[in-house]
This record gives sequence, C-alpha cells and structure tokens, in this order.
Amino acid sequence: AGAAGPGGAERYFTRWYKPGTAGGRAGPGRRRGPDSLCALLADVKGRPCEDFCVLQHSNICVITLAEAHPLLQSGKTIKNINYQISANCSRLQNKVSGKSKRGAQFLTELAPLCRISSSDGEEYTIYSCIRGRLIEVNENILSNPALLQEKPSTEGYIAVVLPKFEESKSITQGLLTQKEYEEVLLKRRGSAS
Repeated sequence: AGAAGPGGAERYFTRWYKPGTAGGRAGPGRRRGPDSLCALLADVKGRPCEDFCVLQHSNICVITLAEAHPLLQSGKTIKNINYQISANCSRLQNKVSGKSKRGAQFLTELAPLCRISSSDGEEYTIYSCIRGRLIEVNENILSNPALLQEKPSTEGYIAVVLPKFEESKSITQGLLTQKEYEEVLLKRRGSAS
C-alpha cells in the first residue's frame, strides 16, 4: 500500500497464511489450531518455510505464494512451472462450466496445484491449502514466470479455489492471520540468528 492507497488485493481480500512450519515441530504444549496444522504440513511434506497465502473474498479463495516463500527471495530465478501433477492429472485440463461449476477438480488441503523449478535446481510443490473446487489456474505465469515473483498477490497468483459454501466460514480455521504469520516470521528470524 503506497501513497495511492491499498490495491485490490488489500482492499477486497483477507489474507490468510499457511506456513510450511511454525518454527519446528509442534510439541505437547503447542497442539492448538494453526500450530498443529503447520506442523502437520511440515511433517507430511518435510519442506519448512515454504509458505502459502490464501486471499479470501466472500467464498472465493486465491492461492498465492507468501512473501517469505523461498521462490520470492533474492537470487531465485524461476525456470519452469508445471501444472501436470501426475501422469493422469493436469490442472490445465480442469474444465469448469455453469453456475454449479461442473467439471471442477476437487482439492483437499494437501492437493498439489503445480510444481515450480528454479534455476538453482530446487523444485517446489505448491499446495491448495484449502478444500474446494479448482475454478481456474493462472496460465499467464506459464509464459511469464516472472509475474509470480514480481506480483505474487495479483497477476502472479497460482489458482482460484471455491470452497463449499457451508465450509467457506470455517475454511480459514487452519490458517494464520497476517499478525500471527508475522509472529511466525519473527520467531524464524530469531532462531536463525
């Protein structure tokens, strides 16, 4: 938000975060909502600090990379973005039609959306973070991967997901608010120094 005021993402969307880990595995005293889910994601996928951001507007959610994701750190160059998840599953083949969004692929919280390779040989799998129907993937980042790094919250988004209407209020229970996420980042910086 500069002198011109907040942009569309800040004005119309609520930011929620899914950290790759909340500063390590959850211990016995840390088994509450976001911490245990963060630990679950890190335990299941084993990739700490790969954070995601969910921009929520009423019942629509836009999946993006969080500011602290390794792909957004200096020196990383995106080599390839691939929506082909497996031999039988390509997110590009998601064909949605009608008001009820027929044909949309159903996603769980840990469903992969795409894989992104960087020039240093690292590969990052981007996950849905929420349950719902895949409405669209951002094909623009295939031809212009720099959008992902230059404008991650707007033109560089990964996908749009529509949670079930009855779940749209509870979908954020496993996610962190902006303030909680900033606290996680402070803890990480403190433990790294």
